[in-house]
Amino acid sequence: MRLARIGAAGAERPAAWDGAAWRDLSSLTGDVDAALLATGLDEVRAQVASGGLPVLDVEGARFGPPVTGIGKIVCIGLNYRDHAEETGAAEPDEPVIFMKAPDTVVGPGDEVLIPRASVKTDWEVELGVVIGAPARYLASPAESLAHVAGYVLSHDVSEREFQIERGGQWDKGKSCETFNPMGPWLATADEVGDPQALNLRLWVNGTLRQDGSTKNMIFDVAHVIWYLSQFMVLRPGDVINTGTPAGVALGLPDHPYLVAGDVVELEIDGLGRQRQIFGQA
Repeated sequence: MRLARIGAAGAERPAAWDGAAWRDLSSLTGDVDAALLATGLDEVRAQVASGGLPVLDVEGARFGPPVTGIGKIVCIGLNYRDHAEETGAAEPDEPVIFMKAPDTVVGPGDEVLIPRASVKTDWEVELGVVIGAPARYLASPAESLAHVAGYVLSHDVSEREFQIERGGQWDKGKSCETFNPMGPWLATADEVGDPQALNLRLWVNGTLRQDGSTKNMIFDVAHVIWYLSQFMVLRPGDVINTGTPAGVALGLPDHPYLVAGDVVELEIDGLGRQRQIFGQA
């Protein structure tokens, strides 16, 4: 099943894809949020299958972030072997963790703002994992995937000077406004199946820059969830950005960082496609 939030910013309507059209979920839920992900997915499936929900006219409509009320965004750095290699970093022995502010999340086609004084704004296509059941001190990675509500296409936009050269933690280069386009939809875990068999691609101004697969993660999704649960409670609606493959501006010889007017497009198998025009804050 696919879930989305469709409409103008701040006025999105919850929706589900029935295989042919988007169905309005407003009669079932106020939004696609933690409560729905934790307890309401079975009811949504049943109502969508019944065919009784109204069809939404989405011609020309904006898709917002597919989940709202995100508690935290936990990110994994250097989680693809080729990305670690291109940046000159050793493969980590344990997952590298940083946090990203939830208010960075925007829709998949919304404008992304290059921060003032930025000279190194970079792109990163990532698989986002959306938690559907609390995960706390999991005994093993084998328990992890049962705690997943679904998966999203996530764009972990980064400012490398802020991240690397300005001291302190990575967060300051990750939490600038609009720095996490998400969507267009959330695909539930049963629809995605194996999260380690997804291809990721990203283009800048029509040039393919990233072309990877989640099979090349150093720490797979199950390991990441188990690992994080030893340090924090993962709650319904939390998002994990699981890392990016090679091809970012930081790792390219000419470092072609983004400037106002650049167009970035990205996709993941089964999770849809994004397109952003970058502007100046």
